[in-house]
Amino acid sequence: MDDQNLKELQNMSRSIRQWIIRSLAEAGSGHTGGSLGLSDVFTYLYFKVMKHRPNQPDWEGRDHLILSIGHVAPVFYSTLAHAGYFHLDELLTLRKLGSRLQGHPGKDHGLPGIELSSGSLGQGLSVGVGLAISKRINNNDTCVFVVMGDGELQEGSVWEAAMSASHHKLNRLIAIVDRNGLQIDGKTSDVMEIEPLKQKWESFGWKVLECDGNNFADLETAFDKAISNVVGPVVIIARTIMGKGIPSIENDYRWHGKVPSREQAIEFQKDLEDL
Repeated sequence: MDDQNLKELQNMSRSIRQWIIRSLAEAGSGHTGGSLGLSDVFTYLYFKVMKHRPNQPDWEGRDHLILSIGHVAPVFYSTLAHAGYFHLDELLTLRKLGSRLQGHPGKDHGLPGIELSSGSLGQGLSVGVGLAISKRINNNDTCVFVVMGDGELQEGSVWEAAMSASHHKLNRLIAIVDRNGLQIDGKTSDVMEIEPLKQKWESFGWKVLECDGNNFADLETAFDKAISNVVGPVVIIARTIMGKGIPSIENDYRWHGKVPSREQAIEFQKDLEDL
């Protein structure tokens, strides 16, 4: 990745984070920590990896992105708006009555770019498996990306889907695990240990890649390897920092579902300018 591409991605992820803060402060509720932590992953997916057409959201040649961890909708919405699916100003309607941007993504709200109504954790990978099988039947060689949280891996349905994906050798299915080590009640290791994570996925027949999910060079390497894989499903375990970009809230699980006040939002925006 050359310096110009890196700078463009960094600027985009900064803007996506800034609008996450603006939308959450305006809404007065929502999920801050995970949304900020995943901003680099979403930036890389929508601006470097995925085949998609904002002016044709139902284009048959598109890659599919399934957001299983539905509560990080703010980063999803901000990325979609920056990619051109709708106007940035609509982000300020987050969680408001009648808005297309509800607390969790919903296909019935009319927002373009949403492939799955999500919120109940543990279901997205199963949907991804079904989509990948459908694409194979229809000779469609595009990819299915499924974004999951690490706390979500405590759900048994995830592992049923993982077993099915390897059984069917779904090599166009790529899962991304947001491995920030935190969930709503604290550390994943305290709530319900999920390690050894790499070995678990491998035992289910998946190719496992690990990367720094807040480093674009690392993301480039991981996604290049994932997309070129021809054997079976791939999972990218992306180590991220909850609240990335705002030093005062980084790695603080209490910001899982907490939003900044308007005064805090001003300070947070200053932090992001310095990022």
